[in-house]
Amino acid sequence: MRTSIATVCLSGTLEEKLHAAARAGFDGVEIFEQDLLVSPDSPETIAALAHRLGLSLDLYQPFRDFEGVAEDEFEKNLVRAQKKFDLMARLGMDTMLLCSNVGTATIADDGIVVEQLRRLGDLAERCGIDIAYEALAWGRFVSEYDHAWDLVRAADHPRIGTCLDSFHILSRDTDLSRISEIPGEKIFFLQLADAPALSMDVLSWSRHHRVFPGEGAWDLTDFLARVAATGYAGPVSLEVFNDSFRQADTQRTAIDGLRSLRWLEASVAAEAPTDHGAAEASTGHGAATGHDTSGRSTGGPGTPDGTGLDLQPLPRVAAPSGINYVELSTDDLGTLTRQLHQLGLRFIGFHRSKPQVQLWRRGSARIIITEVDPETARGTFLRGIGFEVSDASASMDRASLLHAVEVPREQTHNDEVLRGVFAPDGSEVFFHQATGDDPIWVAEFGTGGVEQSSRIDHINLAQPAHHYDEAVLFYTSLLALEAQPSQDVPSPSGLVRSQVMSSADGAVRIPLNVSPAGSAEVTVRGANPTGDTYPEHVAIACEDIFAAAATALGRGLEFLEVPENYYEDLEARFALDPQLLDALREHNILYDRDETGEFLHFYTATIGSVFFEMVERRTGYRGYGAPNAPVRLAAQHRRNTGS
Repeated sequence: MRTSIATVCLSGTLEEKLHAAARAGFDGVEIFEQDLLVSPDSPETIAALAHRLGLSLDLYQPFRDFEGVAEDEFEKNLVRAQKKFDLMARLGMDTMLLCSNVGTATIADDGIVVEQLRRLGDLAERCGIDIAYEALAWGRFVSEYDHAWDLVRAADHPRIGTCLDSFHILSRDTDLSRISEIPGEKIFFLQLADAPALSMDVLSWSRHHRVFPGEGAWDLTDFLARVAATGYAGPVSLEVFNDSFRQADTQRTAIDGLRSLRWLEASVAAEAPTDHGAAEASTGHGAATGHDTSGRSTGGPGTPDGTGLDLQPLPRVAAPSGINYVELSTDDLGTLTRQLHQLGLRFIGFHRSKPQVQLWRRGSARIIITEVDPETARGTFLRGIGFEVSDASASMDRASLLHAVEVPREQTHNDEVLRGVFAPDGSEVFFHQATGDDPIWVAEFGTGGVEQSSRIDHINLAQPAHHYDEAVLFYTSLLALEAQPSQDVPSPSGLVRSQVMSSADGAVRIPLNVSPAGSAEVTVRGANPTGDTYPEHVAIACEDIFAAAATALGRGLEFLEVPENYYEDLEARFALDPQLLDALREHNILYDRDETGEFLHFYTATIGSVFFEMVERRTGYRGYGAPNAPVRLAAQHRRNTGS
């Protein structure tokens, strides 16, 4: 599958965007007109740069406010189009995006629009240009893809085709069934964008909140499968308007974009053959006509007749079956290990070849502690997570193909070979072969009995705001976790956006939090002073929260204090047994209940940017005590600020 990206997706200058797209591995780019207009380089220089970088220039866009106008205005628009065709010739481009008129259209007559498209096609024919007509979701008279296709079909011109844009189609909740009516050779271009589920005007939604495939709420696997079934053989391109993306690192965003396309491609390939029906073999535009200088695919094994998208699969992986370990780094070893002891974890031993690394555990909840030099890293921070997977080799291969960067790891000849990659937030993700028994690597720390039935319940990770969407895609595409609906949690510093990534059975739960505006972000783990980052935490499940609390209290744990107002409200909401309420109050335990069960939990104080939570789930409760999050955040704020 040929990949492309619109330059509007990326920050930086046009030249920087081209370099980033090439380094990421894209086949081509769309040139967004504004990027060219502000560039000091000539069109010929830009074309030469793209050629040196191995990038095709796939689409010039956008050409606006053309059709549905009076004749005198239309004649002016033809002159304007001729000038753009001349410019495209200097760039060596042969496809232009024509957006449905949103500003100057005065004639709601399809017959006139068809005639004007046909006349534009005649001009384009003389210049060797293809016109991809796209229905903008807010177009004045043409706002649906099927209406645009009806106009293109009626124009019946070899140089006039349509552009399908997932945002403009899915944002209007348009019936997708008519995509199968469009011959693949008449789809001149395909643009993809995902988006979160929002209730707002479609123009603002489009201009500020598009995201890459897999980072939003739409089923783009189904959408691309429908387009692939038509026999479309051109580039699959990203067109994403997003305020955060256009402020983020150019190269990083480009890699994230390509990862989204490779994940989507593999998702469609995994479900092939589709049941949406296939169009007849391509016999016109693109590969068959021989004027494909824009870089359209000339065919591949995407459809039975050898034309269409060449969809490549990735190694298949299942969601992890559990958390193998959590690794913390610290320059305050005594405080951290004391807190682990208070929570009932046992010291197992030092690593046999790395004396600065030690293992603590409570049942199958394993915490690796790495002591770091305060001169190179400050504070206590979450360094990495080991996931139990069914096929560690396939997981690592998939991660590599999705452009994740491997973590360099020192190991001796008799250490278990472990491989992992960096997550977007800088933490490390390792893949461990699930065996059902203690992992082999545990023996590298010695042996120790397992007296208690505990495990890692969930891990709450803080995410830099500019890379939050990237993190969602990372855990979706690499680990097959599913994104749950996001929610906002109030804190003294502002709203915290939270979204849970989880396996279907709940064995792995990773809530992702975006810190409020003004909070420091975790950009380089361990590089910020203690207390300067939004806190993350590890939640450990136990069978008896009150026994765990009693042990912690007896060992001197400083609980995160819960105000009396909370317990008075708890009594009003749930009408709890007075003895239970007193026990909760005595141990600073919080409580939640839904139709499936109960959730009891308490928190520790924060060390550096990490704290712990002990939880007990009763019956089928699958949440995280979300109503209690504001109480916890306020208590942490009071403790951390001394207020």
